[in-house]
Amino acid sequence: MTNNETYNIFYGENKEINFDSLVHLLEQTHNELQKQAAKSIDISLVIRNWLFGWYIEEFEKGSTNRSGLYGKKLLLKLSEELTKRLGKGFSRRSLDQFRQFYVCYKEIWRTVSAKSSFCADDKNKYAQVVKHDSIELEKILYKLSEQFKLGWSHYVRLLSIRNKKECKFYEIETINNNWSVRELERQIASSLYERLALSRNDEKVRELSEIGQLVSSPEDILKNPYILEFLNLAEHPHYTEHELEIAIIDKIEHFLLELGKGFLFEARQKRFTFDDDHFYVDLVFYNRLLRSYVLIDLKRDKLTHQDLGQMQMYVNYFDRFIKKEYEAPTIGILLCHRKNDALVELTLPKEANIHASEYQLYLPSKDELKRQLEEVQKDSESENEL
Repeated sequence: MTNNETYNIFYGENKEINFDSLVHLLEQTHNELQKQAAKSIDISLVIRNWLFGWYIEEFEKGSTNRSGLYGKKLLLKLSEELTKRLGKGFSRRSLDQFRQFYVCYKEIWRTVSAKSSFCADDKNKYAQVVKHDSIELEKILYKLSEQFKLGWSHYVRLLSIRNKKECKFYEIETINNNWSVRELERQIASSLYERLALSRNDEKVRELSEIGQLVSSPEDILKNPYILEFLNLAEHPHYTEHELEIAIIDKIEHFLLELGKGFLFEARQKRFTFDDDHFYVDLVFYNRLLRSYVLIDLKRDKLTHQDLGQMQMYVNYFDRFIKKEYEAPTIGILLCHRKNDALVELTLPKEANIHASEYQLYLPSKDELKRQLEEVQKDSESENEL
């Protein structure tokens, strides 16, 4: 912080000490350091649990005098002893979870060893730690602190995902977007990985599990379906498109999260006039990553070719009269309850920057989306063989 910035915090325009600003600064600093302290404690817990998992795994694999202690017997005995010495938090289930955590993130040793001078052999390191080599343990703790970016509750939720690629995707996105555990839960429950994967080719699907969601083209922001369960609208035919729009505006923060990365809300019922006729775009967004306007029209029921033609007009108008030269072409998205892919393909030219996606007012069946994804992947493999 520069001297001028500090000066502006403490003094107002009348150059008298601004007491309220001082109190705010102290409060802000206190809260931020509390957050950092809490995060530090949580990362320490993650490291401890990973090391516990490593110790248990290595004991079972390498001890020559286990006295019949392995599997459930070992965990039960450990649970009893640790609970007596350290208190709660060491149930058999928890200890088994620590072991699973280590096994899932076992490759971290390779990264840690590559950045340090000590041997990459698990057993050698384990032997040194067992012998109470505090210097070696200190080195390990320091290196591990650089590897883990999430809290223990995040990792517990990630451990429940069996598909390794899917698990890696959610881990990357949680780190990049700073998702809370609650938001991570919601994204998993809404099958974000499957919905993104269904709208991508094989190469893009691989990217999801290696580097997360990249936004470099209009197709990268699409999902099918969009999940709007946070609107709390019942699944019935009586509400109108206007009611759907109002519900989205009331929960605009949630809707922006569902849309994905880089979205900024600009307007609802954006009016433009052409030949003395007034037209209204339901929702107008801007994606700062694509540097492009994104127009969304809401359709309560089945999508028609007239809806597609109308969106084409909206996109043409924005491209010709609204967007700047340095901005990318406008993207149109029709959110509908039902769509016919053949109708969309027949109505729109191939180069059209318009897309149709269905929406659901309830969390989707994860098994159904997985089945669809598997079918798409099988079709893709068959085409490659040909």
